[in-house]
Amino acid sequence: MSTDRKPLVLTTGGAGFIGSHTIVELLEAGYDTVILDSFCNARKGCIANLEKIVGQSLKVREIDLLDKDALTNLFHEFKFDFVIHFAALKAVGESVHFPLQYYQNNITGFVNLLEVMVLKSTFKINLIRTVMSANDVKKLVYSSSCTVYGDPSKLPLTEDTPIGNCANPYGRTKYIGEMILEDLAKSDPEWSIINLRYFNPVGAHKSGLIGEDAGPAPKNIFPCLTKTAYGLMKEVVVFGNDYKTPDGTGIRDYIHVVDLSKGHVSAMKHLTTFKGCKAYNLGTGQGYSVLELIKAMEKASGRHIQFRYDARRGGDIAVAFADTTLAEKELGWKAEKALPEMCEDAWRWQCNFPEGYPKVD
Repeated sequence: MSTDRKPLVLTTGGAGFIGSHTIVELLEAGYDTVILDSFCNARKGCIANLEKIVGQSLKVREIDLLDKDALTNLFHEFKFDFVIHFAALKAVGESVHFPLQYYQNNITGFVNLLEVMVLKSTFKINLIRTVMSANDVKKLVYSSSCTVYGDPSKLPLTEDTPIGNCANPYGRTKYIGEMILEDLAKSDPEWSIINLRYFNPVGAHKSGLIGEDAGPAPKNIFPCLTKTAYGLMKEVVVFGNDYKTPDGTGIRDYIHVVDLSKGHVSAMKHLTTFKGCKAYNLGTGQGYSVLELIKAMEKASGRHIQFRYDARRGGDIAVAFADTTLAEKELGWKAEKALPEMCEDAWRWQCNFPEGYPKVD
């Protein structure tokens, strides 16, 4: 890595919910970054708000990971030191209905990226000059998910909990991604790979300028809560009230997106001395039910939130929460923000941008 410049990070999906917040933390930590995003899930209006927070222009390239030629050209344009791979389709319920779309985007696109990261190729600078290029980017942080654990028989979930018995196609794409990376690290000892198994990211940046823009029909619980409290939705649909939990609703480990983003910076620092492939849980270790979330958001917003019960969704499980001891020990990372702050920050974002990011052509 050159000593006369900041280390350069390619962030795929960098305009998305987690990616945008991680950009802030990366720049504050002294990294430079290039955002790659197809904007199929993210909104272009995020970039202007992100630039207000960081106080500088950002390098953004609109590229789909399925476009391998465009990816190759990007690696000719920039000399990357690290890659953080966020870009993926991520809705559990949607993946059950559209599995092929999830496998194409989350697996085929990911393999394209990995191939280009170490691609040896020739390209023409002009009519008479041809240059040999050998990409050699072997430091990667991979956005995995607690869904790789499936429906666990024992809690809390540790990194040693068996993985692969996934309850939905989304989880399987993340599991397959981890297996690809394990095989890659075994084949070449120069790779440094960290798989971050996210639990449930929520909240928003304290500025209220960036947050989770879930569109008019959100699939995740927090945007449903804030939109209902704001009056944009009639009610929150609670899928399942017959789980074996204290109040019958599903329990998840919700983590503030800023805490999660800081976990990526901790992982990046660890990559400079680590070789191989290893997974870490990023969560709080505390589970909350859907009804507990509703009460917490009512308190943060000062509004009543109407809800109704419906049948369980395919692919959902009853309970999941993390043991984060390994991340604390080896990455020096620990979540700091509690549920009230998660709700307050999500509500601030909702009030600032009721319809999401401003539209940009």
